Formats: sequence, C-alpha cells, structure tokens
Amino acid sequence: MHTDFSNLFSIQGKTALVTGGSRGIGEMIAAGFLSQGAKVYISSRKADACHATAKRLSAAYGAECIALPADLSTLAGVESLAAQLAQHEAKLDILVNNAGASWGAPLDQFPEVGWDKVMDTNVKGVFFLTQKLLPLLRAAGQGASPARVINIGSIDGLRSSAFDVFSYGASKAAVHHLTRFMATHLTKDRILFNAIAPGPFPTWMLSTGVGFGGATDGVDWATVGQSNPSGRVGTAQDIAGLAIFLCSRAGEYVVGQTIACDGGVVGTA
Repeated sequence: MHTDFSNLFSIQGKTALVTGGSRGIGEMIAAGFLSQGAKVYISSRKADACHATAKRLSAAYGAECIALPADLSTLAGVESLAAQLAQHEAKLDILVNNAGASWGAPLDQFPEVGWDKVMDTNVKGVFFLTQKLLPLLRAAGQGASPARVINIGSIDGLRSSAFDVFSYGASKAAVHHLTRFMATHLTKDRILFNAIAPGPFPTWMLSTGVGFGGATDGVDWATVGQSNPSGRVGTAQDIAGLAIFLCSRAGEYVVGQTIACDGGVVGTA
C-alpha cells in the first residue's frame, strides 16, 4: 500500500485568528502560521499595538496579517471581534484562543477584581468567542480538512505555581477541561479542539513575574531557563511548531488533549 505523506504538516492557504496576538506566545504562533502560508488575523485589547504587530509580521513574512482589536474580557468585545471577522471571512479554519490575563497577590489579600478579571478573560472570553465563531468554524469544517481550535492553557493549570496567581491557575485548569467539553460536543461537526499548556517562554507576563519588569529583550533568560529540565526557556519555534502540527493533517487524529509545551517541567516532576 502506498501512503501519501506529502504536505503532512502543511497549513498553506488556511485562515487563522490568534487572540492576544500582538505579543508573547500569540505573536509567536501568528508568526509561525504566516511563515507556513496561512492568512492570519490577530486581536488584542490595545489597538495601536495590534496594528503595529500586524504590520511588522506582514513585512517580515511577506504574508497577510490583519489586526482586529477587541477587549475579550467583555461580551461586547467578544461580539465585536466575531462581527469584524465575519465581515472579512465566510469561514475560519483555525482559532487560537490565546488572549489571557493574570493577577498576583498574597492569598490573604487577593482581591475580587483579581479573580473576576482573570476568569472573565481566560475562561468566559474563550467560551463565548468560540460560541460566536461557530458558524465560521462549521463552514470551514465542511471542507476537506476539519476546523481547529487551540486553547492556550498553562502548566499552572496542571500543577501548582511558585507565584501567588490563584485565579490564573484555576482559570487555566478550567480552560483545559473546557477544551474536553467542547471536543465532546463539536468533534462531530468537524471542529477539533485541543489545548496547549505552555511552560516558561520569554514573554511579558513571565518577565513581570521574574523581576524583569515586562522586558523581553536584553534580559537574562538563560538564567531563568537553568531551572528547566531542558536547560532553557521556550522559543517561537517550539510553540509555533506544536500549533502548526495540531492544525495540519499530521495532527488531525489528536482531539480533546492538553499538551504541555514546557521543556519537561510537568513530565519529569
């Protein structure tokens, strides 16, 4: 029997939306998709940053990256993003729910606003944006390849964190389980759900946690990576490579999973 393995990892010609795509892991995934021939929409709360990143990525990869700013912590922002995308596209092949927030405070002083902001963005926003985009995802699923949804969780949703980020860890555990729920209901519609649980990557969020003040360039990521079993922090190729796999023919039989992308933090503990 001759099996065709050509284009096994291809996402050429697919259309993707990456939320939280103006920086960090979202930008890394968007860049990886663009490099492989996808058309990518990115969204973030800050319009100027969103447009600047889209312009820079378009130029860097000679591909089409389009900014659709929106605040996904509110239902109005979710509905606005879905409506904007529907004005441009009749189907959506890939949705990456990456937009997220965190809040750190000691347990005894942890505020309600720090709970609500994180849960609204990280869980409520993921659920309702996916819901509002179901018509576009279902339309894509009618084609030769199923539509894909990747929810970005965290290893903090798989194990306890060293940081006082109680609502963040709880929200990411919820994202992982929500992924399984959505897979249960929507795989039959040819919409495949999986989650990625990243470990340490050189992002603004981790930078604030380890004392770099949000800076990602010119800081000592090598020292941060020394405590990782792999001896380093993650790279754009690491996270984008996994996302590309999940959205390609190679990943078509992987459904409802939460995959740690962490250099071994969870798997070797």
